[in-house]
Amino acid sequence: MNHSSNEPDPETIEPLRYLSKTEVSAIETELLMDYRFGQQQLIEIWGHACAIAITKAFPLSSLNKKQPTVLVICGPEQNGSIGLVCARHLRIFEYEPTIFYPKRSAHGLHQDFTIQCEKMDIPFLSYLPTEVQLINDAYNLVIDAILGPETNLQDVKEPYSGILITLKQVKVPVASVDMPSGWDVEEPSNDGIKPEVLISLMAPKKCATNFSGKHFLAGRFLPYDIQKKYELNLPEFPGTECLIEL
Repeated sequence: MNHSSNEPDPETIEPLRYLSKTEVSAIETELLMDYRFGQQQLIEIWGHACAIAITKAFPLSSLNKKQPTVLVICGPEQNGSIGLVCARHLRIFEYEPTIFYPKRSAHGLHQDFTIQCEKMDIPFLSYLPTEVQLINDAYNLVIDAILGPETNLQDVKEPYSGILITLKQVKVPVASVDMPSGWDVEEPSNDGIKPEVLISLMAPKKCATNFSGKHFLAGRFLPYDIQKKYELNLPEFPGTECLIEL
C-alpha cells in the first residue's frame, strides 16, 4: 500500500490522550484561573456541543415516535447544568426535551440555566417513572447528564442510584454527557449503564478507552497551549465543526 508523500505517516500520529480524574480537574482549573474562561461560558460551550452531537447521532428525521421527545436527566453538579444547556439548545433545534432534575443545585449559576429552560417552556418531571415501559413509550432517547468526572462514586446515593438502575433497563438509546454516569473515571465498567452514544468534553476520559458505541469529542475550544501542555493530541476537526466523531 503506497502512502502519498503529503499524507501523515500513521506511525508518527500520536494517539489521542485519555484523561484521568486529576488531569480533568487540572485542565478545568487552568481554563478558569489562567485563561479566564467563566464557568458559565464553559458549561454553555459544552451544552451546545452536546446538543449538536445529539442532532448528529439522532437526526429529527430518524426518530421513531411521532413527537421528537427526549428525556434529559440532570444531576446535582456541573454535568447537570451541561444537560440543562443541552436541553435548551435541543428545544431551539426543534426537539421536544423534558427534564428530570431531582435535586436542584443552590448554585446561582445552575439556577440561571434552570430558569432559561423554564422560560423556553421545557417541562420538568416531578418524578421519574420506575415503570421502564413508560419511558420507552414516551421518549425517543434519554440523555444522561447525571454524574460527571468530579463525582465521587462512593457518595452516590438516592435518587441517583435508583435512576441508574432504571437507565440500565430502558430500551430506548441512552446518550451520556462526558462519561457514563456511575462509571469510574479511570476505568471502563462492565456492569454499569451502557450508553449507545458518548459525548466526551475537552478530551475523552480513561473509562472510555474501549467504548464501542458512537463516540463524539467536543474539544475544539481548548487553547493550543493547553492542548500542547497536556499532550492531548486532539484529532483534526472538520471545517468549522465544534465536535468530531471518533
